[in-house]
This record gives sequence, structure tokens and C-alpha cells, in this order.
Amino acid sequence: MNNSLGHAAGDRGRFAELEPIGVVDIGSNSVRLVVYEGAVRSPTPLFNEKVHCGLGRSVATTGRLGAESIERALAALTRFRAIARILRVKNLRAIATAAVRDASDGPDFIARGERAIGVSIQVLSGETEAELAAAGVEMGFRNPLGVAGDLGGGSLELVHVGAGRRRDGVTLPLGGLRLIDVTQGRLDKALDLTDQHVANVPWLTSTDVPTFYAVGGTWRALAKLHMDTNAYPLRVMHGYNLTTREALEFCEAIRRARRPSDIRGFGDISKARREVLPYGALVLERLLKLMRPRQVTFSVFGIREGLLYSLLSPAEQRKDPLLAFAVDYARLRSRSAEHARELCDWTDRLFVEPGPRESDEERRLRHAACLLSDIGWRAHPDYRGEQSLNVVAHAALGGIDHEGRIFLALTIYYRHVGDGEDGDDEFSERLKAFVSKRTLRRARITGAALRAAHMISIGMAGIIDETPITYEGDRLALSMPKTYQSLEGERLSRRFEALARLLERTPLIRRLP
Repeated sequence: MNNSLGHAAGDRGRFAELEPIGVVDIGSNSVRLVVYEGAVRSPTPLFNEKVHCGLGRSVATTGRLGAESIERALAALTRFRAIARILRVKNLRAIATAAVRDASDGPDFIARGERAIGVSIQVLSGETEAELAAAGVEMGFRNPLGVAGDLGGGSLELVHVGAGRRRDGVTLPLGGLRLIDVTQGRLDKALDLTDQHVANVPWLTSTDVPTFYAVGGTWRALAKLHMDTNAYPLRVMHGYNLTTREALEFCEAIRRARRPSDIRGFGDISKARREVLPYGALVLERLLKLMRPRQVTFSVFGIREGLLYSLLSPAEQRKDPLLAFAVDYARLRSRSAEHARELCDWTDRLFVEPGPRESDEERRLRHAACLLSDIGWRAHPDYRGEQSLNVVAHAALGGIDHEGRIFLALTIYYRHVGDGEDGDDEFSERLKAFVSKRTLRRARITGAALRAAHMISIGMAGIIDETPITYEGDRLALSMPKTYQSLEGERLSRRFEALARLLERTPLIRRLP
């Protein structure tokens, strides 16, 4: 293959100004490489691979890393080095956590591992691990407030997050593999041991915790299992919320199950996660009984994203993660990123008195919808709504909960399929059951507004800012200057009428001299 052609195809859909950055995470359970497109507020993984090595499987009782696990880890690191070279990763970071930190042969493994991966490996202290877990939560959420808990195979890190501060970071020997090792696979002993360790963290019961952010693969598997059990329509763990009561009941059910394999979806979880899942549920249960947070939110962002976040400039860190993603995606997938920004201002006029009221968070979500409104333009017209719905619903979004995610997906769906009348798409029907009536109405209104705006502008910048929309008593008025009056027609009239109907207004298209 001609190399220039190969590289051009490989680079398509990426930002030329970004330089890939890679993070190798040598954990107690798995060894993983993630290569991000660049060090930005809303990072996109170019490559993600993990190998379950089980380095921490017997460290607690033998004090050493297993020989077979070491060889698997070294083989993975050798492969990761080759991958990083192919992807032209000049900035490759490698970190190791509890298993390597606690093992007597950890230093020897690090020396061999550095030869395999080709860069130095930083062995994180428990406190640093907690700091990076908190930074990962800050990367993945907008203004997080509560306690971040990162459960790995060898340890559990807990730390307060909020108001730009991280405090009271602690590490506890309560990783899933460690508990299995120490208790010889007995959940009753693991429960007692967990209670002993968490009792030594006094602030768990002395502070108000709005949200507990659950980080780590075992807790992500728990979220997936809860989704399967409840026939939840999305398969995105990040931002998935449970009330404390829901989480406690589910964790207790898993811990007490005589045969966890009977739980719906259990067989779909990787074999390496299945054995530690009851222990992860147990640890979460005991923590929640102590802290009593208002809710549990699952985070896909952890220490790897925390490391990336620590490399960002203060200005980049302050960006809104959702809007940063939407701006970048508009640049990559829309016909005009500038037009996407104009839609934010154009739709602002609909959500002022006497129109529907919106909170700052709702305004933020509407702006994200405007930025994403044209990402499906390359698809066949008959499938743009359905395809855009799926893309947005399952996109790697940060800074958003699942209700907000569904709002975005439905808004873009309605932008393509019509004014919000019920259709035949099964997925959209399932999503509607998981949002409030207010959110659904806002999605229909915003989708109808975007549908009308795109009929005026044809997706190009510099037009809708000259065709403002306003409330005039019981009418919704669209002003068309002479320059653009030839764009009027039956389809534009129908779309504008649909928007006015949703706003309970009479449509008026006014021709300006």
C-alpha cells in the first residue's frame, strides 16, 4: 500500500493539530493501554486495549506477583510498545498501582516492564492514586461534588471532590482480588474485613455526601448488570445514576445470591470480572451504609483520565466537558461548525419570556444539542434520525447524566423525523420512558426549532442570524429579510407551523422590506 494514502485514510476524522498521548495502566487485575487523540478537555480514545493479568491475585498472602501473571503483563507491555510506535505516540506515560506497589518482587517487575514498554514506570502511592481518581472524576463530570471511590483489584481509594479541591484521600486494602486472596473466597469474612477497614475512616460518617462517584472496572460491571436486570435501554455506564436505596438493594441481592449466575446479564460480564463482582458489591454496600450519599453515579473516567487531566492547562481544565466535546464533534461531522454555534443564539430567543423557562443546566444541554444537530447529514435521509439517535445516545460524552444524554439523543432524532409525533422507532420509544415529561417536551420543541432552522439555512452559516424568531403576543414570528425570502416554501412553512404548535402559538412568517 502507498504509505501516503494509508496515512491519509488513517488520519481522516481527526484533528491534525493534536498529538496522541498514551497511558499504560498496570493494575492489580489488568494491564491496559489507552491512546488518546490529544491532551484536551474532552479526550477521545484512538485505541483502548486491556489484558487481564491478575498481578495482584496472591500478593496479600504470598507477598509476590505470580510468575504467570508477570509473563502475561510483560507480553502485553511489549505489544503496547509496538502499538504506540504505530500510532506515533511521542508522549507515553506508564503507571503501576497496588499490586506492584505492595509486592516484594515489584521492583524487579518494574525493571523488566520498563525494558518491555520502553519508558519509565511510575509506581503510584495510595495517596497519589486517590488524587488521580479524583482528577478523573473532575475530567468526566462538570463541577462534581461528593466522594470519589476507585475500586481496583488490590485496593480502594477514597477522596473528597468538589469546589476545585481534593481532600482526605485514603487508600484501603479492599480490592476485589485482595479480598478473595485474604479470605480464601469467603464473602462472610470479606464483609467483616471490609467493615473493619472502613471504620478507620472517620470522615465517612461525619460529612454530608451529595454523590458517591463509583470508579473502576468492577463497579462498572455492577452498573452494567443493573442495567440488564432492569432492561435499561442504554449501554453507557458513565453518568449512570442510582439512588442510594436502589444501589444498596442491588448490592445486597448480589452478595446474598446463592448463584450469581442466575442474575440476568451475569453471563455477559467477562469471566475475570465475574469472580470479583460479589466482592465489589459488598464493598459498595458497606460504604453506602456508612456514608448515606443522596445518589451513586458511575464513572468511566478514572486514574488514566486523571493523569491526562493533570497535564492540561488551567484554562483547558476549566472548559465544560460536554460543550468541549460537542464543539469538537461539530467541527468533525457537521457541514458548518459556525452554523452549529449560530443555532445556539437563534434558539435562545425561544426560551425567554413568554416562552418556556429553562435552567442554566437545561440551556447548556440545548446548546449541546444545537452543536450536534447536523452530525448525521452524510447518512441516507431515511435513516438520519435513527442513526443520529444511536450515535448521540452512546457517544463518549462527559459532563452529562443519562437524562441529559437522552434529551440530546431525542432532540437530534426529532430534528430529523418531525415535530415530535410518536413514530415507529423502537429505541426512541424506549428512551422516552426514562425521562420526565418536561425533558421530553423540551426535546420536541428544540428538535422542531432545529428542524425549521436547518430548512432556512440549509446547514450553512450566515443566514439564520439574519432571520430572527420572536414572540409577539400569541404569535411566533419568523422575520425573513428580502435577501432570503426566496427560501420560503411549503416545507419551511410546515416545519415552522409544527414549532409554533408545540409552543402553543400561531405561526407568522413576516417578510421584511
